[in-house]
Amino acid sequence: MSAYRIILVGTDGSDSSFRAVDRAAQLAAATGATLLLASAYSPMPERERASAADRLGDLAYKVQGSTPADDALRAARERAVAAGATDIEQVSVEGDPVDVLAKLTKEREADLVVVGNRGLNSLAGRILGSVPANLSHRSPCDVLIVHTTPKGK
Repeated sequence: MSAYRIILVGTDGSDSSFRAVDRAAQLAAATGATLLLASAYSPMPERERASAADRLGDLAYKVQGSTPADDALRAARERAVAAGATDIEQVSVEGDPVDVLAKLTKEREADLVVVGNRGLNSLAGRILGSVPANLSHRSPCDVLIVHTTPKGK
């Protein structure tokens, strides 16, 4: 078995996703792999954006475009560095998380995709599907599902 060269991990800025980032960063540090931090985002509808901008004033940029995803990536990068990763890239892409991660896996030729287990054991996850479950069916490479949530969440 060859060592991992590119490890892709998705983050949405949640504590659960940051625990997956921690594990991916540890693996990247141990194997010398490039760590690719990815965050998917959906654009805010214009009506919602305008309403939020009115309420937020000078802070309106925080809800526009990819800014929330970029904020999550900056925080994830800090965690990855703290966990020992040295070769780190980051990308935010508009779209559904599963679609974005599957696309990036192929485009960047990732050897491993790391995701948290959030939604995997929930009723909604069983009915609608979850990011880890759906990604495990679509990924062309290994998928590591990290236990990042308490039982039943």
